[in-house]
Amino acid sequence: MTVKEILAPIETEMKLFEVRFHESMKSKVPLLDKITHYIIRRKGKQMRPMFLFLTAKMLGEINEKTYQSASLVELLHTATLVHDDVVDDANERRGFFSVNALWKNKIAVLVGDYMLSRVLL
Repeated sequence: MTVKEILAPIETEMKLFEVRFHESMKSKVPLLDKITHYIIRRKGKQMRPMFLFLTAKMLGEINEKTYQSASLVELLHTATLVHDDVVDDANERRGFFSVNALWKNKIAVLVGDYMLSRVLL
């Protein structure tokens, strides 16, 4: 089974998720917005939110809590990747420069911390 086939039953929900996830990343700090926009544009397959939406649909309905949960799990995952790249001193993530390669480790750690704080809020 391909990712496209897995996505088919929740394609509409994932498009709305994309919009809502981008909104959840916005801040009042221009540099932070620039970096989070860079991260979002280079997103992965978003399997965690897909599994969450598929499970919610299978067990009942997709509602506001589903969208919030999907955003939280994706934000937590993304924050750990940003921190992981710092720990590993990785210069690339998914074929593109990592956050720490472009903005250095201190900024990358703070961006990862910002994402984790958004999860907690």
